Amino acid sequence: MELEDFLRQTQAEVRGETDVPYPELVFAEVVMQHMADVGMTFEPVVCHYLHTGRGNVGTLRLSGYAISEDADQIDLFVSLYAGVDTVTTISDVDTKTAAEQCIRFLSRAADGSLLKDMEETHEAYGLVLNIKESYESLDQIRIYVLTDRLAKAKNFKAREVKGKTIKLEVMDIERLHRHWSSGKPRDELVVNFEEVSGGALPCVYVPGQMADYDYALTAIPGEALRFVYEKYGARLLEANVRSFLSVTGKVNRGIRDTLRDDPEKFMAYNNGIVLVADEIHLGKTDDGAPGILWLKGMQVVNGGQTTASIYFTKKRVPEVDLRRVRVPAKIIILKSKDGPDEEALISDISKYANSQNAVKMSDLSANKPFHVEMERLALSTYCPDGVGRWFYERAAGSYNTMLAREGATPAKLKALREAIPPARKITKTDLAKYLHAWDSKPHHVSFGSQKNFERFMEGFKEVDGQPAVPLPGVTEYRRMIAKAIIFKKVQKLVRPMFPAFQANVAAYAVSVLADRLGPRMDLDGIWTRQDLSMRLQDQIMVWAKEVNDVLHRTAGGRMISEWAKKLECWEAVREHPYSTPMDGIPELR
Repeated sequence: MELEDFLRQTQAEVRGETDVPYPELVFAEVVMQHMADVGMTFEPVVCHYLHTGRGNVGTLRLSGYAISEDADQIDLFVSLYAGVDTVTTISDVDTKTAAEQCIRFLSRAADGSLLKDMEETHEAYGLVLNIKESYESLDQIRIYVLTDRLAKAKNFKAREVKGKTIKLEVMDIERLHRHWSSGKPRDELVVNFEEVSGGALPCVYVPGQMADYDYALTAIPGEALRFVYEKYGARLLEANVRSFLSVTGKVNRGIRDTLRDDPEKFMAYNNGIVLVADEIHLGKTDDGAPGILWLKGMQVVNGGQTTASIYFTKKRVPEVDLRRVRVPAKIIILKSKDGPDEEALISDISKYANSQNAVKMSDLSANKPFHVEMERLALSTYCPDGVGRWFYERAAGSYNTMLAREGATPAKLKALREAIPPARKITKTDLAKYLHAWDSKPHHVSFGSQKNFERFMEGFKEVDGQPAVPLPGVTEYRRMIAKAIIFKKVQKLVRPMFPAFQANVAAYAVSVLADRLGPRMDLDGIWTRQDLSMRLQDQIMVWAKEVNDVLHRTAGGRMISEWAKKLECWEAVREHPYSTPMDGIPELR
């Protein structure tokens, strides 16, 4: 898909949310969620703050934020949305100004002055309070400018704010297109070993004569691996089948102990890591031997535990001397020009290389039978018009891959977009959100997409070797899509109704709807119409307002977004005496 086609697709997705007072926030939500999906950031939260400066006080701007689980890293986002349908440039002055406005927000939040000017009910109040109380302990702060235009500079020189280094980056439409085209932004991961370890890494290099990859063996200094993980974080591990667990696990605790007590023996004790890379540049070491100067598109496909353990051990035990640590590494340099084939090879390398903790196919969520069957049903089940379909994105980027492979001509691409528009794409985390909200678990949904998905997958654990949940059939699939239609419509209705916490209100409103009317709801009829009646939409808006009132009344001074994560919150919302359902709702049996 060309850049301009991708731009139009993105604008269609944003404009699909009609009557939204701040379309730049919808754009920010789309981009932030993508960045979270590929490991560039943490669980994102849309949060609008704009204060136009007067006198000596400059403008402050914020569109969203993301905080790491350990609360030691924070990303702030500011959206510059123009709504253009043709590729249009934006000046570095504009993007830099937006970054400066976000820096100003951060600075005033850190020194506490912003709290004095902000009502406790403002959606940004909790974030500002968090920044003020935890600023000294933050290890990393990044500011991203998000724009639907084309920026020349993708990053700016880091800034110092109250003793902290602030990294400044731009996610423009070109960079976003590059990510979505490949499904994974590996091209941005460039590791120069001359810079991070002082010279080329000695290696054994084996060109692939009959395979679609080359091969190299080396040993990476522990400090270099720590630095690379600090810079790229989870993006470095995104091809790995397993996320970093914790240093309390047996394997990770052993790594920590070796690093602390016998760092020079690490290479003898550790099995090493497996990397894939898109490009390698060879040179010479100081003694003239072959060496690796840099890698582009580097990914850890086996050894995520080792890599993250090195980083976290040094962070928690600063006296650990990583200069004495060497990590054995096997590197696969990919040569395939076919994107899907390359991703399949990475997946297989990852699957078969991960034997250290006995990873099974059942650990790969995308390959769970449920998700495979959902993908099959989506491909074979047509909407009632006999033309359209929904798309279940079992693997990240597969929707765009489908458009690129099957939309070979402008006419075919247009037909595909009409039959399967972005509004009908459902990711694994989307489905978990829709189904949990319908199943009276809005408190799980309020934890964010990734944590909610983890809870969702807990229901699929095998019992005595048998699936805990039977595979869906066509009828079940259609009813799940009906629940998706309900959630997406509720989300669209709620957005313009409230200035803050729309995501929490939407999830709780769906749960209230299901609790009050679920047994009578004609899900098959919703599938047939692919929409909700105006009468049901009116009912949703009435109850959404009541839900919002209950959330605020029961929060007891707590942030709504935090209160919404509690089971007690759902119990309080559920027990509220809502107004009587309207007469004449056609979806009710």
